[in-house]
Amino acid sequence: MTVKTMQTAEVKELLEKVAGFNKDGGDERMKKIVHRVMHDIFQIVEDFDVTPEEFWSAVYYVGELGANGEVALLAPGLGMDRYLDIRQDAEDEQAGLTGGTPRTIEGPLYVAGAPLSEGFDRMDDGSDTEAEVVLIKGQITDENGTPLADAIVDIWHADTKGAYSYFDQSQSEYNLRRRIKTDAEGRYAAQSIMPSGYGCPPEGSTQQLLNHLGRHGQRPAHIHYFVSKPGYKHLTTQINIAGDEYTFDDFAFATREELVVEAKRVEQTEDGARHGVTGPITEVEFNVALVATDKPELQERHARRRALEADVA
Repeated sequence: MTVKTMQTAEVKELLEKVAGFNKDGGDERMKKIVHRVMHDIFQIVEDFDVTPEEFWSAVYYVGELGANGEVALLAPGLGMDRYLDIRQDAEDEQAGLTGGTPRTIEGPLYVAGAPLSEGFDRMDDGSDTEAEVVLIKGQITDENGTPLADAIVDIWHADTKGAYSYFDQSQSEYNLRRRIKTDAEGRYAAQSIMPSGYGCPPEGSTQQLLNHLGRHGQRPAHIHYFVSKPGYKHLTTQINIAGDEYTFDDFAFATREELVVEAKRVEQTEDGARHGVTGPITEVEFNVALVATDKPELQERHARRRALEADVA
């Protein structure tokens, strides 16, 4: 079918009414955005000759996506989170704030209010006796390599089944979630277990769409970070463990070369020994360089819905 209606006066008038352009009040920015979004949807319907059956199938899909709580899972899967990072990187470059450790996506599984410790803590509750024990360690510095004491390193990751505490009710409270304040040398360390990657629910809405795109829904083993200190840009990032099947094929597009970290097996860990960690262990070292800024808005993580954040604000 070659029916073209987008340039007709009738459709143009409809779009203006949909966006409230013919009404006083409301939010002008929202009106412009809605007008653009609906224009583009109308244009897609025209360009691809979308049938009523296809349209309503999409409407019901969006409803199911919200009902099963997968909206925040699909967003990174469609590259939205990565695109926002690309834009922020470009904004930093324009503002002369480049450098430091690269950002990457936050993901939807952060929980606010994890226990805060000085220098070191154990992240796991000891219930998984078969897990590979790891020491996550590193140093927080400024761009010139000067150690930053009292920086807050907020770390969270999945268990050996790819599940996260709070969202997985079988795990103890704040299992594999900690905030660690760096010592005088800017160092932090945490005993934990090696996380596993995970996949989208196989029967869920996200995987349903990915199947249509010929894509998998797998993430590699990874560890999430928020790193912050007054006077420095807040850093949201994560590391991917080298050697995972999906390290460079992450469905959420979070992998960056600088953020791929080797997990090294050692017989003795000097860093761990200072905190009572002895014997063979796997070390995962991630050093972070923060960028100085005097802009308060850049020193805080951006606003979005996060589990329990309103309770600890």
